[in-house]
Amino acid sequence: MVLLLSAAVVNAAEDKYEFKNAEQAQTFKELTLELRCPKCQNQNIADSDAVVAKDLREKVVALVQEGNSKQEVIDYMIDRYGYFVHYQPPVTPATIILWVLPVIIVVLGFGFIVFRQKKAAKKQSWNAEDEKRLEQLIAQYQRKERHQ
Repeated sequence: MVLLLSAAVVNAAEDKYEFKNAEQAQTFKELTLELRCPKCQNQNIADSDAVVAKDLREKVVALVQEGNSKQEVIDYMIDRYGYFVHYQPPVTPATIILWVLPVIIVVLGFGFIVFRQKKAAKKQSWNAEDEKRLEQLIAQYQRKERHQ
């Protein structure tokens, strides 16, 4: 008896939607997997239990049942919630900057490090005068060692 009641509760919690044909059902399924829940960090609206995800699923159902295409539904959601709601945002100047800026920063940082290393290497070049001073210090150290 407990198993039957728990199965009924599970089925009641699951969303059931009616569609005119299998194509609409497939479109709905694809859209719910492709659209991201605005409240959840990285979860699609098909898997999210958030209230906003449930509202989005219901809106997707309504739009699909009205005969809107998949792209029309995606455009509607982007207009309402922004590019975050779609897992595959379009390439725009803003998204290009987000992809290119970190690469530019890394390249400039690497160039700065190389420039500083070359500059430091020029400053610390070893010359004949340094070699002579080193030989004097070694000789002085060896004399001390012999006298002790």
